[in-house]
Amino acid sequence: MSDTLTVALLSEVFFDDSAESRLRDRLVESKERGADLALIPEIGCNPWSPATKASLASDAEPIGGPRHQMQQRLAREVGIGLVGAAIVVNEHGSRRNRALVFDAQGEQLGWYEKLHVPDEPGFWERDHYDPGTYFPRRIDGFSMPIGVQICSDINRPGGCHILGAQGVEAILAPRSTELATWRRWRPVLIANAISSCAYVLSVNRPSPEQGVLIGGPTFAVAPDGEVLVETTEPLAVVTLERGAIERARREYPGYLPVRAELYAEGWKWASERVRESPAPGVAADGRVEA
Repeated sequence: MSDTLTVALLSEVFFDDSAESRLRDRLVESKERGADLALIPEIGCNPWSPATKASLASDAEPIGGPRHQMQQRLAREVGIGLVGAAIVVNEHGSRRNRALVFDAQGEQLGWYEKLHVPDEPGFWERDHYDPGTYFPRRIDGFSMPIGVQICSDINRPGGCHILGAQGVEAILAPRSTELATWRRWRPVLIANAISSCAYVLSVNRPSPEQGVLIGGPTFAVAPDGEVLVETTEPLAVVTLERGAIERARREYPGYLPVRAELYAEGWKWASERVRESPAPGVAADGRVEA
């Protein structure tokens, strides 16, 4: 197994008539620059429909639908791994914001569904998809094990910590966030990398959509907290090194025990308390009550 993984971070969205050709071009450019894997933004093959509460049937697709097929086909044609995205309708009829992970042969290695779904102006996401119900899992098939967190999930760092405990070495976090909030996102991404002993890489939708002031940099941070990439360029390439992971796990705080069983017991207790007595003004499902 190689001791490095080179990742292309694509701050571009692909949903108009030229979507397939533009994504192909970006993937070709990424591979030419040495990338093994490319990451696109949150639901990057859709317009930012959560700008309004209007939910369109055309925004979603069945599992394995046309957006899925396009991304899978291009990964195979170009010969590069891809962390893509789609809004899927699952077997129970529930819509989910799903990240799709393909290898360079176009095989699907895994998927992840957003767990923490906002409900506020410009980000009326609960009107478009439901929160996921599976904890984040390690995905193998590249030279380093990866995991995915989608946008708001980063602000609940338990997901990153679970991935780190599974031996994940790179956490990929597609976003759709406003430029004005970047000062709050930046330290959280750094803290998650340090506390998870993993690289954290995040790419944002590039510009305002439907009146929502989306924007803010692509970002990559090493497990020791060193910022490797911070740019608004549409394509950035970064090489991750296993040696950095090994050093982080030997040094403080990486060598501290995970204490997974103890924390699992605590979270079980907390979940029971939340069901019995949610915080004032918050429904049991987490939605803020009017």
